[in-house]
Amino acid sequence: MISLRYHIVSIAAVFLALALGVVLGSTAVSDRLLSGLAGDRESLHEQVADLQEERNALNAKLAAADRFTGTVGPTLVRGALDQRTVVLISAADASPADRDAVAELVRSAGGTVSGELQLTEAFADPGRADQLRQLVTRLVPAGVQLPTATDPGTLAGGLIGPLVLLGKESVQPQAKPEEVTAALSALTDGGFLRGGQDLRAAQLAVVLTGGAVGGAAAGDRAATVARFATQLDRSGAGAVLAGRAGSADGTGPVGVVRADTAAASVLSTVDNVDTAAGRTVTVLALRDELNGRSGRYGAAGNAQAPAPMPAS
Repeated sequence: MISLRYHIVSIAAVFLALALGVVLGSTAVSDRLLSGLAGDRESLHEQVADLQEERNALNAKLAAADRFTGTVGPTLVRGALDQRTVVLISAADASPADRDAVAELVRSAGGTVSGELQLTEAFADPGRADQLRQLVTRLVPAGVQLPTATDPGTLAGGLIGPLVLLGKESVQPQAKPEEVTAALSALTDGGFLRGGQDLRAAQLAVVLTGGAVGGAAAGDRAATVARFATQLDRSGAGAVLAGRAGSADGTGPVGVVRADTAAASVLSTVDNVDTAAGRTVTVLALRDELNGRSGRYGAAGNAQAPAPMPAS
């Protein structure tokens, strides 16, 4: 006769066997899992190495292409700005190397750099916006009318534009020399500008900026530079806003202009001025501005083309 004790021992044996099977099975599974993971890791290492090699090859090709463009750029732009004048305005984050390279290409194109200005950090600082507005409204030369917009970038463009650019139709200075000197000196004393000595009014303008704007109030600072450049364009025969890689995204002035249909329809933008190709395109875009054409050029996803169409 089977006793209760026999049942208990049998059940315990079954559970013991199950537990032993689970342990043995999990050990085998773990070994296979670890082996598989080791294989996956080795495969990933190989993929990373292949991608790094591919990236290095692409970077080498890009560097070679940029050297080639740098060599032929002066030939490509020759005569594009014959007997034209250009003022260069640099935002606080613009690269001096970009400025110097663009100035050299303007000269290669037959143009003349009539002067340079630099916007300081304070110019786009939201904390100084009210001070900039008040100063601008006190410095307006006789005969110059400020735009109705109240943002500091547009107002500053409405003042500085007529100071540094010739009239689009008249091709004559829009302010008297003493008015230009007084206004630029006041903006310099206020901490908003640097440079401007011996500056002569030009037909065209290039506004140079860096890449994406970071830090606190990045959007406001990018918008100030973007609106300044847009209003500057409206003050003369044309302007180009040229920035480095990253300037075309939402935190860069180029990106702010491209997101605004009205601004993008009048102001040309270039998003790769840190390359020889971008600097060459900046000069070609100036030529198109003279002919009433604007565009979005460069390598970013929101560019319409790498460069303007050849002049007909």
